[in-house]
Amino acid sequence: MTAKTTFGEWGRRTGHRAWRVGVVALFAGSLTVQAHASGEVPPDKVVITEDRQVVASLTGASGDAASGRGWFQDRKLGNCLACHQNDDLADQPFHGEVGPELNGVSDRYSEPELRAILVNSKKVFGDESIMPSFYRATNGARTAEAFQGKTILTAQQVEDVLAYLLTLKED
Repeated sequence: MTAKTTFGEWGRRTGHRAWRVGVVALFAGSLTVQAHASGEVPPDKVVITEDRQVVASLTGASGDAASGRGWFQDRKLGNCLACHQNDDLADQPFHGEVGPELNGVSDRYSEPELRAILVNSKKVFGDESIMPSFYRATNGARTAEAFQGKTILTAQQVEDVLAYLLTLKED
């Protein structure tokens, strides 16, 4: 192999492709280990029970309610206020009336039920629900192009929004 010959050229000329396959396998293996080490459940592995619950945290940890409040009101990401009334965020304009009022939502739903609603609202409320599924890669016809094939929220963001929703109690 000369100084100007690359490994790829050497592999093509000599038929040594095994080294490329090995490098790719090693790299992919390290990604798999990192994904599992983080404790995050991939969207396609989340289990919604028959009674419409996701029992365990998506990240293996609790969410942060203050961060969840931010994701909840973020007009470019969660955008929950576009459809839901929420008196805790009365200072924010343009609360929607399409979805149910979220005041006291944690008194109406358990933590596992709320997690299931955030993860895959279609499985909880039916395919005709206009609420997006925030932790599902396939969301249907009304999903913005930027989110096709991706989750709207990360697993941590779902847990953060959930933690915030759990603070919304009846007066």
